[in-house]
Amino acid sequence: QVQLVESGGGSVQAGGSLRLSCAASGYTYSSNSMGWFRQAPGKEREGVAAIYTGGVSPYYADSVKGRFTISQDNAKNTVYLQMNSLKPEDTAMYYCAADRLMSRYDVLKPGRYNYWGQGTQVTVSS
Repeated sequence: QVQLVESGGGSVQAGGSLRLSCAASGYTYSSNSMGWFRQAPGKEREGVAAIYTGGVSPYYADSVKGRFTISQDNAKNTVYLQMNSLKPEDTAMYYCAADRLMSRYDVLKPGRYNYWGQGTQVTVSS
């Protein structure tokens, strides 16, 4: 069974940075998609960033382009989300997710992922 364990959340001031980590285990697919998603109170869960096996062509939501970077460490089977220039509107629960390799048109859609982490809270104050 696939397990995803997230860490790195916390509370920061606007303009600050955080680095989220997601350690995956039990994932046997030779190729996969992994993504970061977030959900703020009163809003639907939305895709933030996604990456394919090998790190080819990461994808980002328009709201985070230029500020967030997704990366992976295959040796550690871990995916990261480096978040810079954080804004109060970035405040949300952040989740990592994984599934079999999927179309680039689906990688930021929460409904396309079967495996999820427990979430880590990110709070950005003004």
